[in-house]
Order: sequence, then structure tokens, then C-alpha cells
Amino acid sequence: MSAADTTTPATLPPPRQAPPPGGTRQPRGKRTSGGAGTPWLLLAPCLVILALVMGYPLVRLVTLSFQKFGQSQLWGFQPAESVGFDNFAEVLGDGEFWQVVLRTIIFAAGSVIFTMVLGMLVALLLQRVSGWVKTLINIALVASWGMPVIVATTVFKWLFDADYGILNALLSRLPGVDLIGHNWFASGPEGLAVIMLLVVWGAVPFVVITLSAGLTQVPKELEEAARLDGAGAWGVFRYVTLPILKPIIVMLTTLSVIWDMGVFPQVFVMRNGHPEAEFQLLTTYSYDRAFVVNDYAQGSAIALITVVLLLGVVAVYMRQMLKIGDVE
Repeated sequence: MSAADTTTPATLPPPRQAPPPGGTRQPRGKRTSGGAGTPWLLLAPCLVILALVMGYPLVRLVTLSFQKFGQSQLWGFQPAESVGFDNFAEVLGDGEFWQVVLRTIIFAAGSVIFTMVLGMLVALLLQRVSGWVKTLINIALVASWGMPVIVATTVFKWLFDADYGILNALLSRLPGVDLIGHNWFASGPEGLAVIMLLVVWGAVPFVVITLSAGLTQVPKELEEAARLDGAGAWGVFRYVTLPILKPIIVMLTTLSVIWDMGVFPQVFVMRNGHPEAEFQLLTTYSYDRAFVVNDYAQGSAIALITVVLLLGVVAVYMRQMLKIGDVE
């Protein structure tokens, strides 16, 4: 008997079967967790809160803008009457309304430009200072950002006060400058410039913090390569830093436009609750028409027009973001 005859033959594993053409099947009785309805189930609490907080006021705003609704209707002496587009026709045909629109656009544009430019400069500065200086600046930014609007407005009222304002006293120390007793709110442009400064002061911290976070994502290799190619500081910023920060800049600009077109407490408190005609913006103008003149329908129409204008800004933002996504 040979060795080959006494050796036990090796047992080979059975050949694997090819998977069915339809793909791998899950065992019966086991289903994948989740499904198409899981995201909606998780979003349901947030959607319900948004519907309660924003849905009803928006529907009520649209309803009032198409009705005749004053004090008589508010107290129930007369029923609300549907007037179609009469409120919008009256508002759009009013020359004062268009002056307010132009003033609001100029105010918002100036606030956004100064906010973005100053925020970018401070964010770039933070990349070049020492650690403890950067910490102190960040503390100051967060402190100013966290200050309530009413408190900040009160501080600015004191700074620019005609009789006791410290700003007039400091500027009067300059050679040839005499601003003792100067009233910054005697004219609309000067007063709105002060309010614009207040808005910029409150908005810059958010822009600086966001842009500083974006600057940390700029590859140092690209900046060094641009410098080796002969680009200066402006060239590196324009052709390397700015394109990378473009999505963040577009987002910040859009949010700033929405916030600055909706400025209300700064103007309202700065003018002691009674903004003059030269200080009226769309928000205060809508408030006056609704709660001072007691024409709630026209106030709602003005507010709805403001919402439509802001939706136009959001549409531009979405278009820019889609373009950025296509390029990437």
C-alpha cells in the first residue's frame, strides 16, 4: 500500500453561488431601519413651531393687506371689507413711500458695504497679530456683539448728545473744529449716518468671526505659490483668498442686506419712539401707518411689499450659491 493510498483526501469547500441579478437580498423578516419618512419625522417639531410662530402672522399679514381694516374693524364695530389691490395701489402711488424705499435702500447698502469692508479688514488683521492681542480683540468683539440693541442705542445716544455727548467734546479738541452743542439729529442725513454707524458697530463682530474662520481654510501653499510668482499682498488677496472666501462673503452679504433692511429698534429708540419723516425706513414707516395712523391694512401692505423685496434678495443669493456650486 502506497502513501498515496493511505492519505485522507482533503475536503474542498463548496463553490460560492453567484448573487442574484437583482442585487443582494436582505434576509426575510429584517428591514432596513429608517426610510423616506424619517427625515420628515425628525423635522416635524421644528416645522410645527415655524408654522405656529411665522405661518399664522404671515397669513394674517396677507389677509389684512387685501382688506379695509382700521380701528372700527379692530374693535368689532364694523366688519372687515375686502378691497382687492386698493391698498397696494394707494401705497405704490404715494410719493412718500418711494422716498422711504430709496432711503431704505441707501441706508442698507451703506451699512452692508461698511460692515463687509471693515469686517474683512479686521479679520485680515487678526491673522497677523500675536495671540494675546487676538484674544483681546475677540473678547471685545463678542462683548459688543452680545450687547442688547436697546443698551447699545442708549450708549450711542449719549455719545452723540448735543449737550453732554463726549464725541462733540473730543472732536472739538481738534484744531479748527468746534462742535460744542452740535445736534447730529437736526438733519436726516447726519442722523441716519449715526444710526448707520450703530448698525455697523453691532454687525461687524459676526462678520469678523465668520471671515476669520473662513481665512483658516485658505491653503498656505497657494498663498506662498502666488508670492513666488511675483504677486503682492493685493494680488494674493484678490486671486487666492477672495475666490476661496466667495461663498462666505455671498452668505454674509445676503444676511446683512436682510438684517439692515429690517432695522427698526435702532431708529425707533434713537428718535424716542417718534421717527421724523427724514428718518423713516420701511419698517418704521409700516409701523407708523399701522399703529400711529391706525390704518392696519396699509401697514400690512407696506410690510408685505418689504417681504417681497427681501425675497428678491434671497433669490439673488440662491442664484449666486448655485453658480458657485456649478463651478466647484
